[in-house]
Amino acid sequence: MKTDLPRGRVQPRFAGICTFLRAPQISSVGPAGKPIDWALYGIPSDAGVTFRPGARFGPRAVRDASQYIKPFLIEQGVHIAERLSFADAGDSPVSPYSCKQTLDDASAFALTLGDPKHTKLLAIGGDHSIAYANLKATWERRGKPSGGLALIHFDAHMDTVDEVWNEKWGHASPFRRAVEAGFIDPKAMISIGIRGTLNDPRDLDYTNNLGVTVITCDQWQKNGPATLAAFLAKIARRETYLTFDVDAVDPAFCPGTGTPVAGGFTSAQALSAVRSLRGINLVGADIVEVLPDRDVSDITSTFAAQLMAEILGLSA
Repeated sequence: MKTDLPRGRVQPRFAGICTFLRAPQISSVGPAGKPIDWALYGIPSDAGVTFRPGARFGPRAVRDASQYIKPFLIEQGVHIAERLSFADAGDSPVSPYSCKQTLDDASAFALTLGDPKHTKLLAIGGDHSIAYANLKATWERRGKPSGGLALIHFDAHMDTVDEVWNEKWGHASPFRRAVEAGFIDPKAMISIGIRGTLNDPRDLDYTNNLGVTVITCDQWQKNGPATLAAFLAKIARRETYLTFDVDAVDPAFCPGTGTPVAGGFTSAQALSAVRSLRGINLVGADIVEVLPDRDVSDITSTFAAQLMAEILGLSA
């Protein structure tokens, strides 16, 4: 067993220290669990939100919900604790009054986790601005590839606006900043689940001009899986980062989020779409925009916890 998890039929899941997926704290991982394959950590920041705040409490809620997640994934047919060593690395430092300082501090923190040449990073937000920090750390740990990483992006929004209220580092802009920094290749980027309304149709010009592949929710129903499969064939074994905003899922299934948009995926559709990525060369990931105060019976944090396990399963 690469990850030493408490046995659910010995130690009740409502007992013990609350960590992501009941994983050991990173400081307590023994020789059998090294090198650590995945460091799971929180970035509890929502300084970059443009509507409802509260995603700073997302990591805490997802940790709690993940206590009921078991290590064998039925649909993927893998036991993640047997195949992978993963650990809870705690939360990054944050500066609640500064988006940019938070991103710099979180990225610096992430660079210290596990073995930089081996350990992959799965960050739990927090608003979507935190994706920039984890992307930066992942890109640097992968040797700063000159062409940037491929990106698979689930979201209701493109998140490529230049700025909102004179803020360039908020949750509306992480992928524009990441493209500018060279962390991602826009021609190897796909955004899935886009829908709803825009302030201005020109908001789409940036990604259209850069060659980003976009699958709206309506398009997903028609030929989305085939378009995604073609994209995956194109990127082949290229190093790929996965970012998942829970507002990609319809608010009927994930109400606990700050910018909900009707007409999204069901939770089953979203999980199935993520499982279809099996075989990609996954080098990092994040899950963002869980807002516990808007959640109902913890269904959004429960979805995010299941998604964590499914993402790990992709590389198991």
